[in-house]
Amino acid sequence: MKIDLLDMSAFVAVARAKGFREGARLSGKSPSGLSEAVRRLEAELGVRLLNRTTRSVVPTEAGERLLERLGPALSEMEAAFDVVNGFRDRPAGTLRLNVPISAARLVLPAIVPPFLAAYPDIQLEIIAEDSFVDVLAAGCDAGIRYDERLEQDMIAIPIGPRTQRFATAASPSYLDLHGRPEHPSELINHACLRGRFSSGLMPPCEFERDGEVVRITPTGPLIVSIGGATDLVVDAAIAGTGIVYLFEEWLRPHLDSGALEPVLESWWQSFSGPFLYYPGRRLVPAPLRAFIDFITILAKPPNILAPEGDNHGPRK
Repeated sequence: MKIDLLDMSAFVAVARAKGFREGARLSGKSPSGLSEAVRRLEAELGVRLLNRTTRSVVPTEAGERLLERLGPALSEMEAAFDVVNGFRDRPAGTLRLNVPISAARLVLPAIVPPFLAAYPDIQLEIIAEDSFVDVLAAGCDAGIRYDERLEQDMIAIPIGPRTQRFATAASPSYLDLHGRPEHPSELINHACLRGRFSSGLMPPCEFERDGEVVRITPTGPLIVSIGGATDLVVDAAIAGTGIVYLFEEWLRPHLDSGALEPVLESWWQSFSGPFLYYPGRRLVPAPLRAFIDFITILAKPPNILAPEGDNHGPRK
């Protein structure tokens, strides 16, 4: 059996994109070319890999199994060829990052513009979503996540602020009408604006002061999907609908303007900042290596030079 590598790549592109048009857009190929490549692969294997309708393209069970094995293997091959890229004067190519929407909003704006200015031959593609994914299977080179959501076999390096806080806030008009809570337990009697992950999980509100940790599961008139609809709860809080619980950085502009007033500020809980993570059992593509070096230097005080070589080890 002689399988064409380009046909396998075409199948992976279409399966990941769930469509020939989107697969063509992301891969730079034509829809008809991808379709013909997939047909050749199916004919060679003697099994249908994709179920096609006028509205969607979905892998069959055989296609799913093949995708699980091919995705990481093709990514590894691309990384192997990319080693040559490291010998260029300036690294080139595409860097794909899978990040939570909060990181796209709060962490990357300070990093992306200067990085792209420093590496004009690199194209950066950001896939922002809050569901946890296998970065390799998703066709990404690396991801950004918080410590509690990192897998143990990943290499992780700090990116962005090292300490963040969850904040609670409401409009002055809401607090004038309903009172200002003095203890987290009082939130049970307030209208709280909440978020739910795509998995269905609705995390509690956590507060901490002087070693005392308080977890509250309040109720309220508005629940939104975390990430995509987060701005809606902020707008609702500004309009006086209730109390919002969110990253301090997300609320900071409205706190500074006075549109929102801090609630229970002495109880705001701190947590560790995010990490850039990538698989340790693969070659590092040149665009990713450039990004790693860039954020490592960015995180150091100006009087400390970046170390030479690769000192990034697996998570402990």
